[in-house]
Amino acid sequence: MSAGIITVSYIAASALFIMALGGLSHQETARRGNFYGMLGMGLALLATIVGLVTQNHLFLIAGMVAGGLIGWYLAQRVEMTHMPELVAILHSLVGLAAVLVGYANALEHAPGVFGVEKTIHDVETYVGILIGAITLAGSIAAYLKLSAKIGGRPLHLPGRHLVNLGLLLLSLWLGGEYVSQSAAGGGLAPLLAMTLIALLFGVHMVVAIGGADMPVVVSMLNSYSGWAAAAMGFMLGNDLLIVVGALVGSSGAILSYIMCKAMNRKFVNVILGGFGSKTVGKGPAGPAGDAGDIKSIEAEEAAHLLQTAKEVMILPGYGMAVAQAQHTVFEISKKLRDKGVNVRFGIHPVAGRMPGHMNVLLAEAKVPYDIVFEMDEINSDFPKVDVSLVIGANDIVNPAAQEVPDSPIAGMPVLEPWNGKTTIVLKRGMSTGYAGVDNPLFYKENTRMLFGDAKDSVDAVLKFLNS
Repeated sequence: MSAGIITVSYIAASALFIMALGGLSHQETARRGNFYGMLGMGLALLATIVGLVTQNHLFLIAGMVAGGLIGWYLAQRVEMTHMPELVAILHSLVGLAAVLVGYANALEHAPGVFGVEKTIHDVETYVGILIGAITLAGSIAAYLKLSAKIGGRPLHLPGRHLVNLGLLLLSLWLGGEYVSQSAAGGGLAPLLAMTLIALLFGVHMVVAIGGADMPVVVSMLNSYSGWAAAAMGFMLGNDLLIVVGALVGSSGAILSYIMCKAMNRKFVNVILGGFGSKTVGKGPAGPAGDAGDIKSIEAEEAAHLLQTAKEVMILPGYGMAVAQAQHTVFEISKKLRDKGVNVRFGIHPVAGRMPGHMNVLLAEAKVPYDIVFEMDEINSDFPKVDVSLVIGANDIVNPAAQEVPDSPIAGMPVLEPWNGKTTIVLKRGMSTGYAGVDNPLFYKENTRMLFGDAKDSVDAVLKFLNS
């Protein structure tokens, strides 16, 4: 394949990736965006394999088959509730790839490259391994936190910011050592030392961030994986990798910034584990109210409140995803709308621990896009809402964000169903949410608790609505 055809193929693939990002920015065009992305990746792979690879095709095909089978297995087996963890662990693979490519470049010593060109090549290799190692370790730590294998509370070591600064300065010094030693045919020792430091920094950066801010971390790790891919592009001299990496890196950073604004968090503070901000307390250790204030409700009464209401707001959360209750929830909304009830869905930016998680679930259940609203669009409407139906949500509807100054979620904008006439909360029990904070909403005068598995509860409500 000629160089011109490869270049044209890469340009076409880049255009398809840009169209994919544009499609994914709206629910209505998300499927089309996914198709553009897959088509672009297929074109890029075909042009690279046929046009650039000249040997070791057996290893290449074996790797592609193994990776394809793993991807197919994950697509078939991983549930939507585990998507945040899956995304985090997939980011770690991009980081690992950048580290391996970097070491392959370093051990090759760029034969025939000297002077300034050699220095630039060494800097690209060093930066690629640095970003890749941070992405690798940080993504693994994020996976462990999201899957609850380690605690969600932030780990704040004494002098942690000075430790991070020291690690950064040491990495810069080791970079100079690597470049100077590489010119003489060495440099492996400082490269290994830097890799260990980057791995440590990646872990420390993520464990210092609280569970409530983990969705931002996942988005930022997505950005890091993009920059790691761009670094691989520079190391390999591959223009398409540079373009794709820059697209992923910049879009991930922009999304993280938007999420920080939506959660009333400072971007730098979240990424650096609270750098420059006052120490946030752990919030109240005990319940946010008295057990005697809890008012339970049965499915039949909940169904009666819903069908006699004029305005109903459904607020889905992680619990709905775990219970796979979205299809029944859609049936409930359809039944109520047939009865003349104005039903809307309110979505918090990070509901389900990942941006867009709830939107995908509702789209899967065929909930119409025009009745799904973002938090900023509907919070002011709650005083006019007759019944708010909270399904498996906790932190995103927690008044402690506004009422408890030292809460881990203090200042985070939340949905405000307590301002409506009645709130029905579907929940297994009185356990805290992912941030580990008890919810005062459960004890309010106008709240009713429908205890049980979300799927069983919505099934029972739908049964009474049908009868």
